[in-house]
Amino acid sequence: MKTLVLGGGVVGVTTAYFLAKAGHEVTLVEEKEALGLEASSGNAGIIAPGHSFAWASPRAPRMLWDSLRGGETAIRLRLSSDVRLYTWGLRFLRECTADRARRNTLIKLRLCQYSQAVMTELVRAEQIEYHAIAKGALYLYRDGAELEAGVKKMALLAEHGQKQEVLDARGVAQLDPVFEPVQGKIAGAIRDLGDSSGDARLFVDNLARVCRDKLGVAVKLGTRVTALRADADRIDAALTSAGELKADNYVLALGVGAPIVARTVGVGLPVYPAKGYSSTFPLKPGGRAPTVPGVDEKWLVGWSRLGDRLRLTSTAEFAGYDWGWTPRDFNNILRLARDLFPEAADYDRGEYRACLRPMTPDGPPILGLGQHRNLFFNAGHGHMGWTMACGTARIVADLMLGRMPALDLEGLTVRR
Repeated sequence: MKTLVLGGGVVGVTTAYFLAKAGHEVTLVEEKEALGLEASSGNAGIIAPGHSFAWASPRAPRMLWDSLRGGETAIRLRLSSDVRLYTWGLRFLRECTADRARRNTLIKLRLCQYSQAVMTELVRAEQIEYHAIAKGALYLYRDGAELEAGVKKMALLAEHGQKQEVLDARGVAQLDPVFEPVQGKIAGAIRDLGDSSGDARLFVDNLARVCRDKLGVAVKLGTRVTALRADADRIDAALTSAGELKADNYVLALGVGAPIVARTVGVGLPVYPAKGYSSTFPLKPGGRAPTVPGVDEKWLVGWSRLGDRLRLTSTAEFAGYDWGWTPRDFNNILRLARDLFPEAADYDRGEYRACLRPMTPDGPPILGLGQHRNLFFNAGHGHMGWTMACGTARIVADLMLGRMPALDLEGLTVRR
């Protein structure tokens, strides 16, 4: 069975792995000159079932409104002439009720927990190195009232299997000595004991090596997918910059490019880009750097240590297919870095970039079959692609093989 996996990020590479393990003849197609160069190489590095909350929540409309008035909010909106922004945005706003936010959060949590278990099994089986740190993750609060509210919010996840502990400022410093000099700036944190971190790009590289050398996956780099061609209820070919590519089955794992390509065969995917800002700094020799990943819940800046580098990310901006950035976009990141980790890294030698996360209005990704019998979707992971990748890849492989996935698929698939 020949299968084309379209997209070479962490979602595409893990999908190729599970299909090849099951005996498919897999070709992985990627536009860039290497794998994992888009969102997979710019994420916060945190594998975070403990942060599975849906972005569409009762708080989101106010943040979007404040952003239009010039506020530096965690979720931002830039008005444009793109009709897709407004059609997607209306669906997003419909999900911003308390009941829907709870439902969507639990769907995401269930998938993240499953994916974490699948990833643990994969890493052990293939001995994948990716600078893993398994010390949990810290969700940091600056004042006591916010910490108390955070404990109430996190209780939903605790009720559904996430192990947590609440730490005061001293407890945070005991867990990670980087916080000893700044204890007076924080009230405490919720530590999710099951969360972890690692370098997604390194994971992609090493898993791709297994795919090529052990499982015979062919990798076509520098090959842009421009369209699909349909013949009745089947896909006949993928049209690319290198010509037509044909297979028995096709998997669409193109991140923010998935809805553009899907439209060429009349399929509308409710996926829209959410731009995030990512920075990476070299650690100072002998400097005091964080050893536990986390998120500052006031400024919503995430951090993790990736080998000899410090990764810091922030913001979700709905601005279309715009990869541009200005120094102002990194204000929150640099403010937090110098506030909490002043001696950790050389902040004058940062690598800066924007990356686009493929968001669905409700939060859970789109998996499985659509209206074509041989076109499978693995799209719309949003900010949780690194966390969800192994689980969604396993699910899509199971669906393609006619096997019942180990996870309840309610709220996840297009069609079984």
